[in-house]
Amino acid sequence: MKRLTVTQSLSAVFVVLLLACSAVSAWLQINASTRHEQEVVQRVSFGLAEHIAGTTQLMDASGWRPDAVRTLFDQLMAVNPSVELYLLDNQGRVVGDAAPKGDIKRKQVDLAPIGRFLAGDHLPILGDDPRSVHGRKVFSVAPVRVDGRRAGYVYVVLQGQAHDAAVQAQSTDRVLQLSLLMLGLVALLALAMGLIAFRLITRPLKALTQSVRNFDAQGEQAAALAAGGAHNLASDDISILREAFAQMGRRIGEQWRELSNQDQQRRDLIANISHDLRTPLTSLHGYLETLRLKNDTLDANERRKYLDIALSQSEKVRHLAQELFELARLESGLVKAEPEAFALPDLLQDVIQKCELAAQARGQTITVDIAQPLPAILADVGMVERVLTNLLDNAIRHTPHGTRIEIRLAASHGDVTAEIHDNGPGIPAEQRDALFVYAPALRRVGSEAGGLGLIVVRRLLQLNRGDIEYMEAESGTAFRFHLPAA
Repeated sequence: MKRLTVTQSLSAVFVVLLLACSAVSAWLQINASTRHEQEVVQRVSFGLAEHIAGTTQLMDASGWRPDAVRTLFDQLMAVNPSVELYLLDNQGRVVGDAAPKGDIKRKQVDLAPIGRFLAGDHLPILGDDPRSVHGRKVFSVAPVRVDGRRAGYVYVVLQGQAHDAAVQAQSTDRVLQLSLLMLGLVALLALAMGLIAFRLITRPLKALTQSVRNFDAQGEQAAALAAGGAHNLASDDISILREAFAQMGRRIGEQWRELSNQDQQRRDLIANISHDLRTPLTSLHGYLETLRLKNDTLDANERRKYLDIALSQSEKVRHLAQELFELARLESGLVKAEPEAFALPDLLQDVIQKCELAAQARGQTITVDIAQPLPAILADVGMVERVLTNLLDNAIRHTPHGTRIEIRLAASHGDVTAEIHDNGPGIPAEQRDALFVYAPALRRVGSEAGGLGLIVVRRLLQLNRGDIEYMEAESGTAFRFHLPAA
């Protein structure tokens, strides 16, 4: 079964509600018109019963005069067939009438409406119809007095059976046809108004729906949607929904581009790692094969030389595999930082002691400048130690003999910053943008600053709510990272 669109559903509901309201309104109007007619008739004939009681002797000392009553009733109903006249005693019992035999259905009339009528209550007032079991109609009533005492009532029903028959005859054809015609016109008018109104109201929703259908992950459709709705200053629900979808589209577009970029970086990383692994493995294989083929012709010095080269190449492979494994662990999301408060200078001294022999072997000096006072930091001790070790090891291994390495610690805006600066040859300007991505080209020009080491360092710092950046320096290479203070 085909489901209705929002516009169709709203239009259908609108038409149904409008028809229901029209029917209720018609019923209320008919009821009000009927009550108005009853009030007019009752007000015009208000004194009819009193006039009859005052001008005709309906009762004498011996009791009711049936002949006079019937003659009066017949004359009155001949003049105005819509009225029906009755005589009631003081208890409301019907004691006189001119109705055909068998037409009287009720021998007792409720006196409460009669009391309200005589008291001048608000019209119309409906009283019991003797010719109906449950019917109530407008009436005129007046007391009949004999020797100054009330002996009963003249009770005139103003809209009798003749009136009902005339109304029924008209209702059967004209009124029914007119009512059906009016309902049909109202239905057509409601349908036209509903379709036009909801077409105008839901036009922005249709445009939004089309934009959602045409949405692409790059976010161009969302940007166009936001631009299209920028001129609309109204804060209606559809405009709010349009803006929310545009924001969502822009966010999805940004995430899509970020995922695409990350995917491309992964592809590049795999290709570059494959290249870097192939080079030392090829060299290692070549020297080992040479050793096996020329083992009998090589002297001890040549054999040692070949073995040293093969060992150096295997060390490169081991180092690259270790960094790749560590990066995979960090990127998996399984590694979580376990922060604790500790003093960064104490940890730095431990790291310097581990690297001091390697620096002395290359004739390098390491100096430390610590600003006072320096707050403790809140981070994972093992991860921060690895960050310091990687940066200091890079500064030692990739700068010439006699290089001076300076480390500065300072507090800055609720963080603790660390700067590691060497006076080596530095990194060419065209290669600095790729420092924190895997770029083998950097190593081919003599620097390993763009290898996996810096990627691992940045990831470790990000897990501890920190980050690292390259610093512009007059000479050499400088990096600065920050970690939150405890």
